[in-house]
Amino acid sequence: MNMPLDRGPDGFIRDDRQNNEFLVPRQAFTSDEVLAAERERIFSTCWIYAAHASEIPENNDYVSRKVGGRELIIARDSDGNINAMFNTCSHRGAMVGREPKGNNKALVCPYHGWTFNMAGKMVGQPADSGFPDDFFADGKKDLTHPAHVDVYRDFIFVNFDRAAGTLVDYLADAADYLDIVADQSAIGMEVTEGWQEYSMDANWKLLVENSADGYHAITTHASYFDYLQATNGAFRTDFNPTDVGGRCYSLGNGHAVIEYGAPWGRPVAQWVPQWGDEGKVAVEKLKADLVERHGEERAARIAEKNRNILIFPNLVINDIMALTIRTFQPISTDYMEIRAVSLAPKEEHPDVRRYRQYNFLEFLGPAGFATPDDVEMLQLCQMGYQNMPEVVWNDISKGMNRAENMGDDELQMRSFWRRWNELMSA
Repeated sequence: MNMPLDRGPDGFIRDDRQNNEFLVPRQAFTSDEVLAAERERIFSTCWIYAAHASEIPENNDYVSRKVGGRELIIARDSDGNINAMFNTCSHRGAMVGREPKGNNKALVCPYHGWTFNMAGKMVGQPADSGFPDDFFADGKKDLTHPAHVDVYRDFIFVNFDRAAGTLVDYLADAADYLDIVADQSAIGMEVTEGWQEYSMDANWKLLVENSADGYHAITTHASYFDYLQATNGAFRTDFNPTDVGGRCYSLGNGHAVIEYGAPWGRPVAQWVPQWGDEGKVAVEKLKADLVERHGEERAARIAEKNRNILIFPNLVINDIMALTIRTFQPISTDYMEIRAVSLAPKEEHPDVRRYRQYNFLEFLGPAGFATPDDVEMLQLCQMGYQNMPEVVWNDISKGMNRAENMGDDELQMRSFWRRWNELMSA
């Protein structure tokens, strides 16, 4: 596929490590041809997050949602196996899973009544006459499955490319951070009730950048920090809002993370005075359990560090004052749909769960402090990209001159763009 981007010695980006300059073409955010190529070269070849196993805990549970531009059903069949199927009847194409979630022994197409079980196998249709005896034999009319489905620590991924490598190899060092998330519970993590869905008039890659950007927090979210400063006991007593601190790391295959000391309370497991003495007892019990399971050093890292984890291309896990799984689907060059859920230990104390859910809404929700700020900024960026061809490049160079990157540098974005460039330039 021909694209309108100029190809230089570094591909479509400018990655000048000698002069510490990293540039991304703004046309990557506005071109229909680029988006079409992304669908072919990224979303059709990479492992894409689909669901969490806790969303389908019982046999015959299912969820239906868009994943990598495809409508999918993720289901646990009657034997307890996890399956992924394209949400389209093998007869005439109607979607067979019309609810966002449910529990049924079978999915019935609303058009002609063809019926499929939760493994995708066709098990019936209203009138057998008119078809040859062997017409439905050998699974020829079963629901179609993606090329691969695999699970890592209850995170379910799919891949549409039959030639794809393994999920573990794809995750690379990001697997360690999924371990940190999963290890917050002794018996397993669960997606809590409810979810957030909203949209944004901006290119999907802007939310990739924003989700792993420590540089913007104090400026863009000043009102939230002012609110916390005015709220007695919301911060650690030694918190300095002008010092973001922390480190950012490239995790391989386009994945990246920012990890830094948490200035506020964490449900697992850092208490702040705002939560009161009762909350302190519950959180300290969580911390003690972490120490018993993982030792002092790992327990401290789990409990006291915030993490913004990016798994290429479109999965973000914000492990901060709440633990949020966020995915986003490109619909057009300047429009995306976002879905977010809250993840928590199954055994979590009700008081701690209340803090978690409040934080999930207060900061990260579409009507919270952070998300409206971010939506406004990203839509302003998208509007600013109309000033072409006079202004061609975005600069993502911060921290290239450092031997060790800081949490407010842009290494994590460069990690994403280098992998994007590699796939798009192939």
